[in-house]
Formats: sequence, structure tokens, C-alpha cells
Amino acid sequence: MHAHIVHAHPEPTSYNGALTRAARESLSDRGCSVTVSDLHQMDFDPVEREVHYAERFDGNAFAALAEQRHAWEKGTLSKEVQDEIGKLQRADLVILQFPLWWHGPPAILKGWMDRVFVNGGLYTSRMRYDTGYFRGKRALISVTTGAPRDAFGPGSRGGDFDTMLWPLQYSLHYMGFSVLPPFVSYGVQGHGYRYEDEESLRRRLGQNLSDWRSHLSALECVTPIGFPVWEDWDDKGRSIRS
Repeated sequence: MHAHIVHAHPEPTSYNGALTRAARESLSDRGCSVTVSDLHQMDFDPVEREVHYAERFDGNAFAALAEQRHAWEKGTLSKEVQDEIGKLQRADLVILQFPLWWHGPPAILKGWMDRVFVNGGLYTSRMRYDTGYFRGKRALISVTTGAPRDAFGPGSRGGDFDTMLWPLQYSLHYMGFSVLPPFVSYGVQGHGYRYEDEESLRRRLGQNLSDWRSHLSALECVTPIGFPVWEDWDDKGRSIRS
């Protein structure tokens, strides 16, 4: 099995960095090959714009989807996007590692999706959902948050992870991935933000890293999240399920 980790945190010594290193080590110990896209270290440009397209479809007005489709057909996508697509094509498992910022992923990860999930190449009007480009591959979100576990859930102060992660997970489903339930690391505070003393925090996060390694070793037993598929909709896209 080959796994690819998309890492979105600016600080190498962060707990997100520790989770990425633990995933790489754990999967490698099981005989898997692992690659990592550290988006900040790569200085990945998350902003989709005309400068990324050397041979424009329309030099007068920039329409991202039209330019993506044209570049895919002509083989003129930027090297950084081609490289990222190649990594996804080789992967059996894709892990997105990031901190929860403003109730969602950091902008650099959303921008990575904007640029790498190329219209006309990795998805079309019919090559989506259960007929998506990446069908047969699995995707897993590993996310950290500063607040403790008890603060999260429907109506709770921290928000509901099922709601906050839905756009990201549904987009992965849109691309054809079988999306596994997320692994959430709670109570990961930065300097100056503590819900507990430092020793307790170190001990708890050490256990969390161990739980993350154990979780990765048992992914074959994890049931993907259930999303609607083509047979669940009528010709207007409305649900036909009660």
C-alpha cells in the first residue's frame, strides 16, 4: 500500500508535525510506502489565478474551470499541480493533516484543493461521487483543535465536527474517495493557551499519538462514511430516498 499525507501547518515542531511523523513511521513499519506534501515547506501557492496558466484558453477573462480543463487537455498544467496529481494517483490512502482554524481547514489546504482537483481531468459532470476519478482509494482527515473534547458536539461551544468537516469530506467523496471517519486530536493548545498543566498535557498527547498509530494499523476494519451516490438522486439531483 502507498499512503500520501498532505500536511498543512506552518510550524515543523507543532503537534501536527508530530502526527505526520507518527503516521509516516507507523505506516512505514507496516510495510507501506509513504510520501508527504508539506504545503508550507513547499511554499505551495494556494491562490488559483491566471499566472498559473502559460497557455491561456481565454486571455481576456480568467475563468478557473475553463483554464483547468484546457491545461489538462493540452498537458500544460503547472509543474507543482502536476506533481501533486501524480502523488494522488499513486496513493491508495490519502491523509489530510491540519489544525482546525476558524472552524475549518487552513486556507493553504483549501487552496491546494482548488488548484489540484482539476476540472475536466480529475472530475467531469459524470465523473463524480461513486464514479469519481479516485474511486477505490481511501481518504482520512486527521485534525487538531485547541478546545477539549467535551466542548464539541451538536449545539456545543466548540461546534459540531460532523458539520465543520462536512464540506471537506463531501469534496473528497465528490472526487471518488471512500472517506473514513476523521481522527480528531482534542486539546492541542499553543504556547500561552492551556486547559491543563504542562505535564498532564504532555502525557495526554503522548497517549493520543499512540492512539493515532493504533488507529492507522487498523484502518482495514474502519467503515467509510456513508454518502449519497448517483442512484440516490433523480435527474434534477434531488434525493429519492425517504
